[in-house]
Amino acid sequence: MNTVTFEVRSLADTLADFAAALKTGQASAPRISFETPEQLWKTLTAKRWQLIKVLAGAGPVTIREAARRVSRDVKAVHADVTALLNAGVLDKTEDGKIVFPYDAVHVDFMLKAA
Repeated sequence: MNTVTFEVRSLADTLADFAAALKTGQASAPRISFETPEQLWKTLTAKRWQLIKVLAGAGPVTIREAARRVSRDVKAVHADVTALLNAGVLDKTEDGKIVFPYDAVHVDFMLKAA
């Protein structure tokens, strides 16, 4: 199963892992990082989670097809797709389709006392 981890971690930690991967030549498991829990929840709204769910393992689809699968307006789905593309959650193919290149999502973050 091709799983991506959504996580909350600092940019410095993310860059340190990237540098270690370059140094060792060993790639880490796929991760999409957010600097704060607030940024994660702002980006991954309930409607966007719904999109991710229907796109997981589906291969490339058009925005119109994604909207049909979630029974939503194409314009609203387009706005959500744009946000997910900007966050690096979705990819765009050369022919303009969108794809979530994973079969599963794992979410990993810890809330600590202030």
